[in-house]
Amino acid sequence: MSEERYQQRQQHLKEQVETRVADATKTGGIIIVFTGNGKGKSTAAFGTATRAVGHGRQVGVVQFIKGTWENGEYNLLSRNGVEFHIMKTGFTWDTQDKAADTQTAKKVWQQGCRMLSDPSYQLVILDELTYMVTYGYLALDEIITALKDRPKNQSVIITGRACHRDLIALADTVSELRPVKHAFDAGIKAQKGIDW
Repeated sequence: MSEERYQQRQQHLKEQVETRVADATKTGGIIIVFTGNGKGKSTAAFGTATRAVGHGRQVGVVQFIKGTWENGEYNLLSRNGVEFHIMKTGFTWDTQDKAADTQTAKKVWQQGCRMLSDPSYQLVILDELTYMVTYGYLALDEIITALKDRPKNQSVIITGRACHRDLIALADTVSELRPVKHAFDAGIKAQKGIDW
């Protein structure tokens, strides 16, 4: 490709981008969903949390499903003012107690509802929330109401596999992570600092 043709193409691209930027005039909080069977949903959410904290934003986190093992995100972000509420029951295949898991999920969800109604939180992360809907631990309509009634400038990130279609419809940004290859499938053990 000639230099002149390259410059013409880049100029056209620049004009398209500038038009889209100029047309984006709405402000306010957004709902982001990271879903799919691929690795990295929570990692993407906590990368965004780190960015928000770096800009002086108040962040709150509710982690569903997570167990009692050491949590790298908590270790870093809690020291930087991020409030965490962790279900701490572990994976449902470990507990095998739906009634107890439901009760614990509802208790932790109340902290999420509190944060979702507090305008001082600019970002709330509901990590692994999708499982709470799939397993019937939390009512979908209650979650949707809390999301719709949140403060205007508050953003929310929801993570987890098999996100319910109503949450996807409500979201402003949805990314689906697709597995291509995973170390665990080759027998490689989950690693501290990489996987948790």
